Formats: sequence, C-alpha cells, structure tokens
Amino acid sequence: MKYMIASDIHGSAYYCEKLIECLKEEKADRLILLGDILYHGPRNDLPRDYAPKKVIAMLNPLKDKIYCVRGNCDAEVDQMVLDFPIMADYAIFSEGKYTVFATHGHVYGPDRLPQLKDGGILLCGHTHVPACELLGNEIRYMNPGSVSIPKEDSWHGYMIWENDSFFWKDFEGNVYKTF
Repeated sequence: MKYMIASDIHGSAYYCEKLIECLKEEKADRLILLGDILYHGPRNDLPRDYAPKKVIAMLNPLKDKIYCVRGNCDAEVDQMVLDFPIMADYAIFSEGKYTVFATHGHVYGPDRLPQLKDGGILLCGHTHVPACELLGNEIRYMNPGSVSIPKEDSWHGYMIWENDSFFWKDFEGNVYKTF
C-alpha cells in the first residue's frame, strides 16, 4: 500500500491542484488528509488562489481514496459540501508492523500524546512544519508540513509512505527528508 499524507490545504485551489497532480504521479493508493481542508483560519494569511469551492470540486471525485481527520479550521458546514468524512478528531489504523494514530494536532500531538504502544506512529499536521522525531517511549511523530502555507522556512509539500519508508517531498519532486 502506498499512502500520500498531506495537511493544511486551507482552501488553496492552486496548491490542491499541485497535490492532486503529485497524487497521480506517485500512484498512491490512498490520500490521508490531516485536516484544515477549506478555511484558512483567522491566524493565517489567505493562501495563493484561495478558492474553497474549487478545492471541493477537486477533492470530491477522490472520495474513495481519501482518509481524513478534522482540523481546527474544519467545521460541520465543510462536511456538508465534502463527500468524504472529515469530522473525526483522529483515526487509528494498522499498516504492516505499525499502529498509526492520525490526527490534526490541535487536540493530540507531540506535547499531548495519545495512548500508543512503542513503535507506533503519530501523524499530525497543524504546525505547518515538517517533522520526524522520536518521542517518549519509541513513538515516531511525523508531520508532512503544509500543502499551502508552510512555516519556518519549510516547503509546500507532502509525505509518501510506502512499505517501511517515509519521504517528505515538495511539488517539484525534491526529497527533503527520509525515514
């Protein structure tokens, strides 16, 4: 199984289109979205080509490929226009030897760990900063950064998870981190 993991689109049609182009090029089986899909939030500037209706039109046809959790900028009204579930605060699933806790990061995150056994993976967005670090009792915290509003001199991008390998990439295909 090949996963593309992304977060914080924030209504940017420009960067959502780039994400979908990369999804096709990567031939990922699933797209895991870690929240903040349509709204930019009161603390962020408007992202490039802010057009939530266009983002809706791009993502809805992919509904069978998408797993999504709710971000702090997502609301019930967003669920009314999206054809895939977005309102869960987290999702837990197993893939191979890993137990994964996927969440946005505003409820659970590296400073407030969920109950995960050693070797588990905590996937979060929210900070807009790519990360891969070991926390506490051998829990791997990973953040894909932001699709549309990267922070702390990071890049617009996503993560790929295939087999036991993780790659952080930008939309030009450059690899920034591997694990």
